[in-house]
Amino acid sequence: MRAFTYGTLLQFKLDIRSRTMLISCYIVPLVFYLIVSGVFTSVMPGYEEGLIESMTVFGVTMGTLIGLPPSLVEIYGGDIKRIYRANNIPVWTGLVLTNISAFLHLLIMSLIIFFTAPYIFGATPPEHPPLYFAILALFIIASQAVSSVIGLAVRDQSKAPAVSIVVFLPSIMLSGIMFPASLLPSPLRLVGRLFPAYWGYEALIADSASALTPLPFLLIAIAAAALCIPLVKKRT
Repeated sequence: MRAFTYGTLLQFKLDIRSRTMLISCYIVPLVFYLIVSGVFTSVMPGYEEGLIESMTVFGVTMGTLIGLPPSLVEIYGGDIKRIYRANNIPVWTGLVLTNISAFLHLLIMSLIIFFTAPYIFGATPPEHPPLYFAILALFIIASQAVSSVIGLAVRDQSKAPAVSIVVFLPSIMLSGIMFPASLLPSPLRLVGRLFPAYWGYEALIADSASALTPLPFLLIAIAAAALCIPLVKKRT
């Protein structure tokens, strides 16, 4: 347990130094949050009510889909995997440690938005913070599961960003954070429900006991985990 904790802290520090994780988990989401929130609250009265939720969904989706896959490709496509083998460390350890570290970074980013938005933009905070963060945790885990599939399936680190963007763009555009999902045609609404961002935003803005329906997140996470298991075995 001590070794696992040490590994998690080490990975957390390495991710801070990683340019990809720093940009995708902190710099771009927070800059986007500051600029877009300032614009939308000026031109769209009432946007303050869902500002925290929409900006958090964007930040988590970007951090997982853009930041996590390159880190996994680096681990399983380079010397780090050989180090695991040489020291008899299970190969899946890299996947677990990277996901835990990314979860902590995304939670910190979400907390920054949660605490600053009411003061900077007059955003309406969630009525039930414990429920809000429970939903947020499920959303992050489901998003990370999808990102892990990308990171394990793509072997070339130069191709990982392109694949991530292909998944990231529809996740954001069909999630409802930029405009109501109800305005989309029925086929696009159905496609949007395949991504964690849609369910995350719907649950976060509901902010009620009925919103904590873990089924969509669990189904996405289980399906992604079922794909990750054989992918990890191929990397051993």
